[in-house]
Parts: sequence; structure tokens; C-alpha cells
Amino acid sequence: MLRIYTFAVVTASLTSTAFADESNLVYPETKTVDQVDDFHGTKVDDPYRWLEDDVRESKDVAAWVEAQNKITFAYLKNLPGRDAIEKRMTELWNYEKISAPSKEGGRYYFFRNDGLQNQNVLYMQDTLEDEPKILIDPNTWSADGTVALSGTEFSDDGKYAAYGIQDGGSDWRTWRIMEIESGKLLDDELKWIKFSGISWTPDSKGFYYSRYDEPAEGAAFQSLNLNQKVYYHTVGTAQSEDTLVYQRPDEPEWGFNAEVSEDGHYLVITVWKGTDDRYRVTIKDLRRPDSQPIDLIDNFEFEYTFIGNNGTRLLFQTNKDAPKRRIIEIDLDQPAVDHWTEIVPETENTLTSATIVNSSIIGQYLKDAKTQVRVYGLNGKFISEVKFPGIGAASGFEGKMDHTETFYSFSSFATPPSTYRYDMSTGESTLLRQAKVAFNPDDYETKQIFYESKDGTKVPMFICHKKGLVLDGNNPTLLYGYGGFNISLTPGFSVSRLTWMELGGVFAMPNLRGGGEYGEPWHKAGTRLQKQNVFDDFIAAAEWLISNKYTSSKKLAIQGGSNGGLLVGACMTQRPDLYAACLPAVGVMDMLRFHQFTAGRFWTDDYGCADNPEEFKALKAYSPYHNLQGGVQYPATLVTTADTDDRVVPGHSFKFAAQLQASQSGTAPTLIRIETRAGHGSGKPTAKIIEEAADQWAFLAKNLGMTIEQ
Repeated sequence: MLRIYTFAVVTASLTSTAFADESNLVYPETKTVDQVDDFHGTKVDDPYRWLEDDVRESKDVAAWVEAQNKITFAYLKNLPGRDAIEKRMTELWNYEKISAPSKEGGRYYFFRNDGLQNQNVLYMQDTLEDEPKILIDPNTWSADGTVALSGTEFSDDGKYAAYGIQDGGSDWRTWRIMEIESGKLLDDELKWIKFSGISWTPDSKGFYYSRYDEPAEGAAFQSLNLNQKVYYHTVGTAQSEDTLVYQRPDEPEWGFNAEVSEDGHYLVITVWKGTDDRYRVTIKDLRRPDSQPIDLIDNFEFEYTFIGNNGTRLLFQTNKDAPKRRIIEIDLDQPAVDHWTEIVPETENTLTSATIVNSSIIGQYLKDAKTQVRVYGLNGKFISEVKFPGIGAASGFEGKMDHTETFYSFSSFATPPSTYRYDMSTGESTLLRQAKVAFNPDDYETKQIFYESKDGTKVPMFICHKKGLVLDGNNPTLLYGYGGFNISLTPGFSVSRLTWMELGGVFAMPNLRGGGEYGEPWHKAGTRLQKQNVFDDFIAAAEWLISNKYTSSKKLAIQGGSNGGLLVGACMTQRPDLYAACLPAVGVMDMLRFHQFTAGRFWTDDYGCADNPEEFKALKAYSPYHNLQGGVQYPATLVTTADTDDRVVPGHSFKFAAQLQASQSGTAPTLIRIETRAGHGSGKPTAKIIEEAADQWAFLAKNLGMTIEQ
């Protein structure tokens, strides 16, 4: 692609626009630049290119952010009922949250939040009956709660805990090591780690991990992530002394996940180059220090997710010859494809993950987006199915080959999380803890319906609301979606959504194509040249809710984050008449340039790339930033992003918001809320989560005509 970089500045090209609101506020003026790109002979204007600059480095962008936030927060602060919403959400959020335990190095570990702590605290206990002790409290790391604990791994001998630190929501992690018994923090500090965990060796002397080279000054939050490498770190040494284990300088876009088999015999390096579940697999025999890594899978055709091993036999979850996945065994003594053995065949439901506990395979499945868990022997013989109390989502089921127990959590839209111990010998679940939230779950109902998309495809959708709902078309309704990257949406508990339903709102969540609910065909049907299917599915969900009198266009709002932010942006530009309000969060809004920043290049698996002429046409056809048009009455829109988002850089939202404000011909507000010291979402402190959600619900209440009791 030939780019024409003229960057002639045209000042004050956006006139101030008054809100149709008693505040009489006006939008800040946003300059434009004379920027035109040539894509395969098609000229494309990009008048807000300057808003791509890093807010930390550009005074102009920082000033624009400050001006936008000043207007936005003044508007939000004065919304009727906004403080009452935040108060009630805080009350609901203030309950004890405890994760399912895990057993590591002879101890039990779990996370606990006493209610409103900004970050969850890591506890440990020798037995489940012992009084828990605090091991790591990240709330002590920063006054505002913006430094988070992100990842923990425990050495097999129970001596060390390695843990990741996330600062300001960034994807970058710094890892430290603690002596568990004494609580002493070692001098070891590992930096520039992203998209990687760590994996201890059984002797507990060190671990394997992946990292990038240190970015150039000022480029840490914008530049592409290339040339990841696998290292071995010895406890008690400086990172500069780490041993380089594996790299592929000839393939700078490849990334590596290095995992030590439970018996310590093998280092399994899963090689990836995008977001698709298509992996190469490289093996290093750790019993021979001089052994060289060898390729077990030498192509990127299918998924091969390592589950565990039984001697030389390695078990993988794969979609080779199984769109909904199966489990196979590869014997390293006979690794040729014709010697592979199928252990657990593909079923009618989608296999999402598998673990090995008590010499058994625990497979987690999705049955129409609801959790199903089945237990098999290592030979693939079915043993039992875990029973759950209704429609919901379960997670956990971790452990070791010799563990006789595992743990999991279960919740649903209107049922707070409960944690269970599962006895692998008897197949019985024992309730450990049940969250107590200040509401009555029996006041709500959840149903799953199936509707037809534009091309006749049947799409499932969960609908949850208070019992006794009158289907008169007047219910304020929030339609939430994602539809991408093989990610499945399941019916889990959320305080913010509960608050919405308490206000009288209906919550609806369709399982759009592009997700992983029905295996690889469902995913691929919403990618690249077929991405429009995702938007058609979402639009059809909105139309179904209206035609079945749950709501009307004047009472309907849509919401999504990241890829879901793209979803909202595309649907509001394609059907601005269909919704009254839109909440696009941290969205991918410029589909022609996303691949040029940080992790964006990975997303070409799902989106395609504008460097390809055919894919350029498809991308430009739905790119939210490029499809905003003057003279259109757009719905009330609150764009949300964060200044430290180095996953989807905030320039996407900045440019979209600026163009939306310039294009809006109606009276509905079009605002952008830019969080500081926050990133793409993970690690965000509780206080910021509640404040943002209260702003969003108050914005919807105002623009959907809801009355909030003060």
C-alpha cells in the first residue's frame, strides 16, 4: 500500500456542537489534517490521523483528551439518578468474592476480595480447614489500585511463588519471585514479558518463559511486538544471565508458549503467529541437556493444545478432522501422523478445554453455550458427567496427575458464584462457599431462545430480566455481543448487569458467529470476508427483540468491548435507526490500520488485512471510522477507552469519536470517556469499574427515557 503523508494541518475544522441537554455544553473543537492514503488505487481520507499519537508523548493529543474528558464527565456527573446507580451498584458489589482453590506444592491457594477491595488478594492454607493466610496483597502496591497481580506460578517443592505485576492495565508484565514460607521477595526481576506465562522445572531451580526485546524509548505502548524468544531463568540470578532456549529470527511474527511436562521430561513449545488456534509444536528433551528442539508439528494448519503426557505419549486437544475438537495422543517414539491415536472422539458439543487430574481427563464442553463437563480415563473411556444446578457457566478443574480432587466455580446471570470441591474418586461435588449478594435470585429468570439471522442461520440468545416482565415493547433493553476470535460468551454472573436488571432493564446476549460456541465452522463463518455475518447476527437479534415486543428502537441499547466495540461501531453505522444508545468500549474502529500497532498484527487471522486488495474492500465496507457519514442522526453514544490500552491503542476510539462528533446531524450526545491509568480491561481496580459502569447505566437511563429513583 502506498501512503501519502502530507499532514497539512487544518485548524478548527470541526465546529462546536451544542448538546440537547440542560447543561448547554459544547464539544471541543478538533483539528483535522490533510491525510490521504492510497489503497490499491482507492484514495481514503484520514483527517484524524494525528490522534493516533501516544497520549504520553503528544501534547496535542493530551490536550484533546483533557478537553473531551472535561465535557464528558461534566455531562455524566449531572445525569439524573447517576449517584443513586453508583450507590446501589456499590452495595451489590460489596460481597465476599472467593475463587475456586488450587492445590500447588502441597498447599491450597485461592483469591479473595472482601467486597470493595480494588484488587483480589492471594491467600494460602495447608489444608482446607486451616485459617487462610495472606500471601500477596496487591492493594498495597499503589494508592489508587492500578497496579495488579497478573499471573502466579508455584514451584513444585512449595518453596517459591513467581508472580506477574501489571501496571496501569498495560499488557506488559514484570515478574518477581517470593519465598513462600518467609514472605521474602528475591532480587530477581524479569521485564518486557507479554503474552507469556512461566513454567517451573520439577527441581524448582528455575523456569521457562517468553519475552520481547526492550522497546525503543517512547515506543513501549505503540510499536509492534516482534521477535519473541524463549528463555530459562535460574532462581537467584539476574535476567541478563538467562539462557536463550529458542528463537526464530527468520520468523519475527512467531510467538512461543513454553510449558514443562508434569514429569519434567519435556519442554513443549507451542508456536503461534496470530489469534487463530493454529499451532506448530516443538519439543525439547530436558533429560538431555545437549538436546536440540525438534518440530513435532511443523505447520500452522490446526490446533494442537498440549494437555499433558503419560510417559512418551503426549495428549493434545485438536481440531484436526474434528471441527468441534477431540483429544489425540502422539507417541514421541512413533510421532508420524499414521501412528496418532484418538483418545476422546469429537462429540455433538464443542470441547473448549481439557486437563488431566487423578490420571483422568476432564473435558469442558459447551452445549448451546452452556457448560458441560465430562470425565474420561486416559484411555478415553467415559467415566462420569459433572452435574450443575441449571443454566450457567463453570470454570476451574485444574490439578495434577496424582491429585484425587479438583475445584471449580459455577454461576449464572442471576446466580452469584459458588465454589465446589469435586472428588475424582466418587464423582461428588461438595459446596465450599456460596457468595451472598444483597438481592433475591428468585426474582429473575433466564431463558435461551434461537432466532434466524439474515441468511437463515439459527443463532442462540440468552435473555435475563425480572420475573413478570410485560411484553409491550416498552422495556429498556441492553443487547451485548462479541462475535470473534473463537471466544465463547457464557451465562456468568455480573454485578453491573444485575444492577441494570434491577433498574428494570432486560439483558440480552446472543452467541454470534465468529465466536467458539459451535466449533471452528461457527468461528470461521464470522471472519475475514464473512465478517459481515457477525453484524447481521447482531442486527437480527435486535430486530427479534423488537418484533417479540421485549423492546423498541427507542428503548434499545447495544454494548460491546474490544472486538465487541467494533461490533457496536459497525452496527451503529449500518443501522443507526435501530438503537437509541450505543456503548462501544476499547473498540477496533479503524480497520485499515489496526495491524500497524502493538498486537494488532495478530488479528489479521480474524479480520484479514488492508494490504490484500480483496480484504481491503471488505474491511472498508464495515470499518466504523470510515463509514460515519454527515447528515445522519446517530444514536446517543458513549465511547469508552483508556490511555494505557496497549492492546487496542486508544487512537481507534479517539478517531472514531472525533469523526462521530463531526458527522452527527441529530441532537443525541456523542461523547468519549477516557480512563487514565487503565488499559484494555484486565487489572482495572474495583473503584474504576464501578464508576465507569455507573456512568454507562446513567447514560443509558437518560437516553432510553428511564426514571431512576434518587
